[in-house]
Parts: sequence; structure tokens; C-alpha cells
Amino acid sequence: MASEIAAGLRRAAKEMHGIVVSAGLMDKTVKVRLGGQRWEQRVHKWFKAPRYKLVHDPANSLRQGDVVAITPSWRESQHVRHVVKHIIAPYGVGIDERPPIPSLEERASERMSKRNAKDEQRMLRRSAADAGVATSGTNKILEEAGRAVEPSAS
Repeated sequence: MASEIAAGLRRAAKEMHGIVVSAGLMDKTVKVRLGGQRWEQRVHKWFKAPRYKLVHDPANSLRQGDVVAITPSWRESQHVRHVVKHIIAPYGVGIDERPPIPSLEERASERMSKRNAKDEQRMLRRSAADAGVATSGTNKILEEAGRAVEPSAS
């Protein structure tokens, strides 16, 4: 886990600037347009060729039209591999009226706490399975440990 955070810190130096083109359609995810050009050999001319990235917005604080700085991070989902570093220029509502964007350390500590809770829950389930307790018994063990148990779909 610490190696993932160290790798994230190394990649954090690669900061890119872009404009939010889609916000509010996905939870904690926005689409950012990054600048780019391509050379067309036949006409000897540069053409605009923007790139689009899906970016993780941990606090849902971005709005369409914001100019933001993004950095590569750990993978949040299949297509989301970047995270918002900070807002350069807000569009519409001011930065003070929005939820703050968490720092890398805050995001890493939240990720580690979620991972530790998941590992602990897995360990409880495995110990219950080794003891030969059925799934209803596993739910009882988890309830006694203070974990919320979701009803099974079966």
C-alpha cells in the first residue's frame, strides 16, 4: 500500500491543465479537455487535437467550465486514472462556496482506512468459514464485531 502512495507521489509532479467539459453526470467523476495539436503532413499545418480524460473529483466540487490542474493517480475505476489537484479558475460559484478538494495525504489516509476495514471484514468472514459457521452465523459474528451487514440477495 505504501508503494502505491509513493508511486502516486512520483507521478504527482506531472501536472496538466484543462477545462471541465462535463460535470454532475457521474458521481465523483468529471470529464476534462486537455489541449493538444497534431501536425498534418499533407497541408503542412497544425490542427487542434484535444485529449479528454475522466478525472476523479473526491468532493464533487467541480462545475462545468472550471479550469483545473490534474495529476495521474492510482486507478479509481476502469477508465478513471487522474485526480483533481486544484482549481485554477472557477466558473460560476466561487471556490469558497464549494467543498474543498482533499490533498494527496488526505486521500491516501482515507484509502488506507477503507482498505484496512475491508481486510478486517474479510479476516472475520474467513475465520467464521474456518470455524464451519454458515453464512447466517457469519452475519452474527460480523454484527457482534460491530460491522453493518447487508442482506444477501439469494
